Order: sequence, then C-alpha cells, then structure tokens
Amino acid sequence: MKEKKDLKDTVKFLAATVILALSVSVAWSQPKGNETKGRFYFKQTCKSCHTKGAAGGEITPMSKTQAQWERYFTLGKHSKGTELLSKYLTEEQLRDAWVYLVKHAVDSPQPETCGK
Repeated sequence: MKEKKDLKDTVKFLAATVILALSVSVAWSQPKGNETKGRFYFKQTCKSCHTKGAAGGEITPMSKTQAQWERYFTLGKHSKGTELLSKYLTEEQLRDAWVYLVKHAVDSPQPETCGK
C-alpha cells in the first residue's frame, strides 16, 4: 500500500517537473524583442490594411491565440502564405511585433485590441 502511495507521489512529482520544464522551454524559445516597439510597428505597418472594412480585414493581437501567433511568425508568411513577412518589416521589427502580438493574444494574461 505504501509503495502505491510512493509511486503516485513520484508520478505527480515527475508530471510537475515536466510541466515546469516545458514552461521554461517555451519562455526561452520566444524571441527577444521589444514589446513597445512591436506595438508601434504593428500599428504603423499592419493597421493600414488590417482594420475593419479594409482590404486585409480587421486583425488585432486578440485575433489569434499565442500559439497561432507563434506559428504565424515561425512560418514567416503573409497574405495567406503568398508573401514573406520580411517584405513589410525588417527582422528586428518582426521580432518586436512577434513579442507584442504573442503577449497580447486572446489567451494571454493581458489581451489587447491595439486600438484604432
């Protein structure tokens, strides 16, 4: 009986360790960027086409989850995969926009629409 309890405790400990390791791994894998600059670049570059009624349709940080933004920037494609994101922003600007959008995604602790 004691062995079963010890085994359960060990499994719980291992599960908690794995969750912690994954959390740290995700935090380290995110690009280093400037969130404030990212907001500026997003508003300056992206909002001209991505507002309500505009050609690109309305896009805000809350348009996607954190995982969806991560995937979007990892792929580096825009306009349904027909253009490279680097056509619009430099590598540094993309990194900043990535950080801003992920930190304010719909499932983030601080979701944000980015205003008009």
